[in-house]
Amino acid sequence: MFESLQDSLQSAFRRLSGQAKLTEANMREGLQEVRKALLEADVSYKVVQNFIDSVSERALGEQVINAIRPTELVIKIVYDELVELMGPVDTSLHLKDFTKIMLCGLQGSGKTTTCAKLARMLKKNGKKPLLVAADLQRPAAIKQLQVLGEQIEVPVIADLNEKDPVALCRRAVKEAKASGADVAIFDTAGRLHIDDELMKQLQSIDNKVEPDQVYLVVDGMTGQDAVNSAKAFNDALELNGVILTKLDGDQRGGAVLSVKEVTGVPVKFLGVGEHIEELEPFSPEGMAGRILGQGDLAALAQRVGDVIDEDEQRRMQEELEKGEFTLVQFRSMLDQVGKMGPMNKLMGMMGGGKEVRDAMKDVDSDSQMKRIRGMIDSMTPDERRNPKKYIDVSRRRRIAAGSGVEPNEITDLIKMFEPMRDMMKKMNSMGPIAKMKYMRQMQREAMSNPNGQLKKEKVGTGKRLSPKEKAKLKKQKEKELRRLKRQKRRGD
Repeated sequence: MFESLQDSLQSAFRRLSGQAKLTEANMREGLQEVRKALLEADVSYKVVQNFIDSVSERALGEQVINAIRPTELVIKIVYDELVELMGPVDTSLHLKDFTKIMLCGLQGSGKTTTCAKLARMLKKNGKKPLLVAADLQRPAAIKQLQVLGEQIEVPVIADLNEKDPVALCRRAVKEAKASGADVAIFDTAGRLHIDDELMKQLQSIDNKVEPDQVYLVVDGMTGQDAVNSAKAFNDALELNGVILTKLDGDQRGGAVLSVKEVTGVPVKFLGVGEHIEELEPFSPEGMAGRILGQGDLAALAQRVGDVIDEDEQRRMQEELEKGEFTLVQFRSMLDQVGKMGPMNKLMGMMGGGKEVRDAMKDVDSDSQMKRIRGMIDSMTPDERRNPKKYIDVSRRRRIAAGSGVEPNEITDLIKMFEPMRDMMKKMNSMGPIAKMKYMRQMQREAMSNPNGQLKKEKVGTGKRLSPKEKAKLKKQKEKELRRLKRQKRRGD
């Protein structure tokens, strides 16, 4: 997501960090690079000007220029201003005993699919949604909604013989209430372009049906056209929010950054893929992290929660409550990752920017998953339970031979697992809200330390190594180095 914008911004920050000394002049030059990157991403010119003014006011102060790590402070300032630009956002749908939600938008925006995605999300949260096929100009849209409704097991009210969308919507409200549904979602008509006939029809539904929430679905690939559409629809209908779709590729991203500032209407949800579960609540903090290549850990956690089945979640929760998170659970999590979509999309949520994308470009992620599973399967139960304690040099060689990998890959696996285990144990003691706050805190810490990675918390061992133990450990390391050198010579 937003790869071009990420790369341009990171290039500007690298140029700043390469300066022998930051001055007001080269700081202004760096901010001009940021300005150029935003304009190339099709962000509104006025929005860019205001944004750069705000960043400049904070970044050109003596406190930043004379800081020990001024570039990191500039990145943090840009992050804060991006969050301010896109937020605050209330992603609650403000549901009542019976809630009517109207979705509108132009043809090709993904409106019908978004109706089904929203219904699925509500159903997963314990609601009883019902879909209304009110796009009477397009029989294909009615059929599409019926197919999607059947797929997610949500009832759909449709009538191919009805010509009046207002009459259909009013009848649908009565049927929805009678059936026990508590949310009705209306898929209204679209057009290739905004016209008076479309607006009058939508205004008529708005006035006669009185929806509690009205959302505009816009194609995120259309840049400033999406912003202009949002402004026109908001003038006619007073929107409660915007749902941006098709954000699963390398779009320029201008719509995300411009919509709220230009129209006053917040982005509420993001469509990040074609699959029915790929609808995310919009988070300014998470989006700012993605734009700057730092990922969105909270969105990743939510995606994990969406794909891991309930029995698996319950079993893992019970084991975590016992203070256990072992390589067995880690392997189980890997098995579920395949359900979450392409690896490059997940890596975008984890952060790392261009460097990670380049590293992953030629990597066969399925093959890598198999290698990790093979390493874990080649371990004994004790080694899976506590790899750091039991896996020494000789065991590392045995596991590597059994799984067909190099010994250093076993070391890398353990290094990756240890901080993850600490994080999982820490999060287990938190409630849902505290967990989200913790993920957001990690996001902020990542922005304060852009070059940082997930770290293992240092814990005292309680004792020092004796001279004899140190000598033994040194001997083991030297022996391993000699073996690796011999192996390398044989390979040459």
